[in-house]
Amino acid sequence: MREGQILVADHQGVYVIKLTGDVRLTLCISFDAFIERMFGDPSFVSVVFDLIEAQAIDSTTLGLMAKISLMAQERFRLVPTLVSNNPSIDRILQTMGFSEIFCIVKEGDADIRGAEALCADCADEGEVKQRVLEAHKILVGLNATNQEAFKDLIASLEDD
Repeated sequence: MREGQILVADHQGVYVIKLTGDVRLTLCISFDAFIERMFGDPSFVSVVFDLIEAQAIDSTTLGLMAKISLMAQERFRLVPTLVSNNPSIDRILQTMGFSEIFCIVKEGDADIRGAEALCADCADEGEVKQRVLEAHKILVGLNATNQEAFKDLIASLEDD
């Protein structure tokens, strides 16, 4: 499996977030910083996730994706689009409850010309732990299955 990458681009306020390879929590700080920049952009119109080239996505990244969807719905009454045609990723999306917070489609032509690759994080352990905790709390809020799956992890992170 190839190392994961998050590529981001925007065109006239339409943001495209493309995940490739095996996306892990090493990108969580830069991804979260990007989220703040994106929603701070006065020209923001919409956001599309392209998962066509993703091989695996960890739960922290999924939690940050859910954060984007929930913020877009709260602030802009917008349901983001998510493009995925990988059966194993599709299963995870269904299990996590993403069909409730995203418009999931099998095909799409996301324009990533001029994309910027988010950098792997060199943040301190406490900062990463906070992002991991936040991401998992968001996932727990989506459904009972997630609540059961992540309760021990959340308890462990909160006890540290």
